[in-house]
Amino acid sequence: MTRRSDGHWMCVSVFLALAFPTVAFASAPPLHGRNPTDYLTTRAGADRVVAPASLRRALAGLNAKIPAFSRQTGLACSQCHYQFPQLTPFGRMFKLNGYTLTGLTPITQPGDTVRGGSLNLLPTPPLAVMAVISASNTAKGQPGAQNNTVLMPQEFSLFLAGALTKRIGGFAQLTYAAADGSVGIDNVDIRYANHATVASRDLLYGITLHNNPTVQDVWNTVPAWSYPFMSSEVGPSPIAGTLIDGGLEQQVAGLGAYTLFNQVLYAEVTAYRSAPQGSSVPLDSTATNATKGLIPYWRAALQHAGPSTSWMVGTYGFSAQLYPSGVTGPRNHYTDAALDASLEQKIGTGTLIGRATYIHENQTLDATFAAGGSEKTKNDLSTARASLSFLPNLRWGTTLGAFQTSGSSDVNLFAPGAVTGSRTGSPNTSGLVGEIQYNPWQNTRFGLQYVAYNKFNGASKEYDLSGGRNAGDNNTLYLYTWLAF
Repeated sequence: MTRRSDGHWMCVSVFLALAFPTVAFASAPPLHGRNPTDYLTTRAGADRVVAPASLRRALAGLNAKIPAFSRQTGLACSQCHYQFPQLTPFGRMFKLNGYTLTGLTPITQPGDTVRGGSLNLLPTPPLAVMAVISASNTAKGQPGAQNNTVLMPQEFSLFLAGALTKRIGGFAQLTYAAADGSVGIDNVDIRYANHATVASRDLLYGITLHNNPTVQDVWNTVPAWSYPFMSSEVGPSPIAGTLIDGGLEQQVAGLGAYTLFNQVLYAEVTAYRSAPQGSSVPLDSTATNATKGLIPYWRAALQHAGPSTSWMVGTYGFSAQLYPSGVTGPRNHYTDAALDASLEQKIGTGTLIGRATYIHENQTLDATFAAGGSEKTKNDLSTARASLSFLPNLRWGTTLGAFQTSGSSDVNLFAPGAVTGSRTGSPNTSGLVGEIQYNPWQNTRFGLQYVAYNKFNGASKEYDLSGGRNAGDNNTLYLYTWLAF
């Protein structure tokens, strides 16, 4: 199961509920070398760093493993991650609060102690580097191609990440991708966050500016951050996926507002507009998948975090109208609605983490049908993913996941072809993905992953145009090293 351009593995940005309604994680003063638990106290003013008592016991588990954040806060990766990129409640709150917690003494100027001061800078460059080296093998080689592919690197990223002011922070990622030898802007998330009191309860509110739907989210259930967190770029990819499942990453700009009320109820609305890279501007007849107007996105979640158990149930989705080519004429309409849930349970010194999401997409393909690219104007597509991870400690981890895509058959939309086509015109794909990870250090991972397909592009046997390739021929063994420094 190949991931979308893997902004996934990148900074693996951040992730519930905080059990006590009277606490919050406000815009953060510096830690000045003190233990972070010194600040995990009840809320005592707009500039106190505070969090629930449950977090005092949860030091086993930064916004997405960006070492620049670790240098900024003075905290180990395990403060915000069970194992990267799986976030603890502390890590989720770090992101929601605008990436502003710092363990450093900021550079200021006279008068900066006054609200709205003009200068408040971190004394170290907010830089980090990540690299992935990998080797992949498919059960049966692709026609005319060499098997056992090594990529060094598979991807290489430079991050600018950290607090910009007392209430504004973010990250921006520049990535080299070996698959096409290109360098470009990857995931970006810049946000403002603050707190207010409503009905004697804490209200965290913020604004986020980003370039990939769901990259702003704080749970590992949404497409931008879901399992598998790293995957091979060599194995054949299924023919279909919902639009929200990576179809617009780095092709739009989104401005959204979010709130977390009483540490329990999260809500967000975001509007997206086309912002493609490498296209002439203003967008004209050469544009592809340009939006008509704005794409409205919603997110709601109910969450809880206790000393040993954290959970979340939620929904998200959007409604998008796109011009397949140009900026006028017929367009396609996609409505994606999803349900998701997660559970984190401490077991002794380890953690058991379960995640699940289901996405259903209704398609009205007026433009594609008019161009002869689909048999009919109405189609539907659904994607389901679930995974269970057991992390006995900070070094070892194992995960088993299941995935399934199903939808309307359409021989024009899902055309026959060698290896990646569908002989039956069906997009149905399903399988399992298992992985063992070893983290000798908190910023280094060695992973061994196996993806096994039960069905691929509509069939288990002879699914492609040649009739000679089975779903199991695409099973992929993937070995990788993931470094961040």
